[in-house]
Amino acid sequence: MILCDAGVLLCLVDRTQPQHNAYKIAVIRLAKPLVTTWSCLTEAMYLALHRGGWQMQKQLGQLLLDKLLTVYEIQESDYSRLLALMEQYRDRPMDLADATLVLTAEKTGYRQILTLDSDFLFYRIGDQDSFEIISV
Repeated sequence: MILCDAGVLLCLVDRTQPQHNAYKIAVIRLAKPLVTTWSCLTEAMYLALHRGGWQMQKQLGQLLLDKLLTVYEIQESDYSRLLALMEQYRDRPMDLADATLVLTAEKTGYRQILTLDSDFLFYRIGDQDSFEIISV
């Protein structure tokens, strides 16, 4: 499984994005399900609404229906870790969506990530392991 950030989700459905085709090809080539969080999907849906309206949001939703994208559920017991991560990386600053991806990596052991966000070069999984950013 490969973690997927909001920017890449938007890029997959927004044909005006410069890397749209590259990410579509990469996702097909990787042939692995993408994992995101509700925070990332919400961010992508918001951006999609403002870029392409309901049709672009529908394309994002279709990724879920086609099982190309799955959502990792954050538990209430994880809230304190999310806030600790956001405090730890407040100089970047880390937003909630990024914190949920770091937490997901900690909980699942997934290290590979599709992201447009260079902050994942600095974030650490369990405060020690780095992410493996998939180059596209």
